[in-house]
Amino acid sequence: MNDQLSSSSDVRSLLRHPPLLLFVVSRSFSEFSWQIATVAVGWQIYQLTGSAFYLGMVGLVQFIPSALLIFIAGHAADRYDRRRVVQLCQFAQALAAAYLAWRSFTGSLAAGEILIALVVFGIATAFESPALSALLPGVAPEGGLQHATALSSGAGQLATITGPAIGGLVFAIAPAAPFAIMTLFWLFAGLAAAAIRLERVVKPTEPPTFSELFAGITFVRDNPAILGTISLDLFAVLLGGASALLPIYARDILHAGPFALGVMRAAPAIGALVMTAFLARHQIKRKVGLRMFQAVIAFGLATTVFALSQTIWLSILALAAMGAADTISVVIRVSLVQLATPDEMRGRVGAVNFLFIHASNQLGEFESGITAALFGAMPAALLGGIGTIAVALLWMKLFPSLRKVERLE
Repeated sequence: MNDQLSSSSDVRSLLRHPPLLLFVVSRSFSEFSWQIATVAVGWQIYQLTGSAFYLGMVGLVQFIPSALLIFIAGHAADRYDRRRVVQLCQFAQALAAAYLAWRSFTGSLAAGEILIALVVFGIATAFESPALSALLPGVAPEGGLQHATALSSGAGQLATITGPAIGGLVFAIAPAAPFAIMTLFWLFAGLAAAAIRLERVVKPTEPPTFSELFAGITFVRDNPAILGTISLDLFAVLLGGASALLPIYARDILHAGPFALGVMRAAPAIGALVMTAFLARHQIKRKVGLRMFQAVIAFGLATTVFALSQTIWLSILALAAMGAADTISVVIRVSLVQLATPDEMRGRVGAVNFLFIHASNQLGEFESGITAALFGAMPAALLGGIGTIAVALLWMKLFPSLRKVERLE
């Protein structure tokens, strides 16, 4: 009971801390825009082209600028005012979304223009994500980082759950509507970031040397447990990520519409939110390394069920199970990285982590799209699920120290 009272007091304290609230508002509006985009862009691309290859290109054109710029972005987060970095990125994304809204409203939007806008989104996200990650400790109250992280994560999950459903619903009303909402949300996000007042600001350092620019890679390479953890996420999701195929499943296999696609997009986040609530009350206290591998195997099994499903309800359940399993892996991975990273390197290490995460998501979309174009959507998703299980089993052999991690300390 005392613990519950303390938790309630901590939450009320957070809600009275303006820098953190503005940070959560900025991140939430930005995440809402991204989640709306996942439905609007995917459905629009498939509607314009009818091509699984183009769906795969959605991930690739976002990944390439991220891969090229992420280490510069990580150092920028450690060198410059993180609030301004976030704000500029969100305004740039608002401009790109406004262009898509205008072209869609006039009925002249082409698939190539969507891909160009996605390049802009990829560049902006490459700088925004490490800056947001490194900014959180500066906006949290003293001693309240853990609760602040939970609040920020919960707000992100809410956006991930409701954003796709909103995107699917408004797209059914008018194809330009999702892009217009994305524009407004990114503008609101940028204004919230501009209003943040920090008690602890980043002090500019000397111009970076080559070694400092890539210090995050060195740090990850020299920590086998961290290297094994984030590389497992890279290859497992690279093979098992079936999100690029959801428009095909929604329209051609399950014979549903854009709103159903939005619900399917939201299903993994619903599973993730349920698992987050469970883990908040029942922490993983022992055999955390083994539990992470088991979660990845469960993710692969759920992907296999989704691949073979012919009914909408089973597909949604499988997607929710994928989100729940992925949450366990994420909790362990993020905890390992946070516990081992000094404050002055958070931006650069966060950049490496961002690169691995987005490589797995966006290149996974590309891989799924290419495989579906060659073999069909169902075989592509099935191969992805089986591949994820195989990667988890292989990594257990390659990183025995990671498998044997007992506690998050």
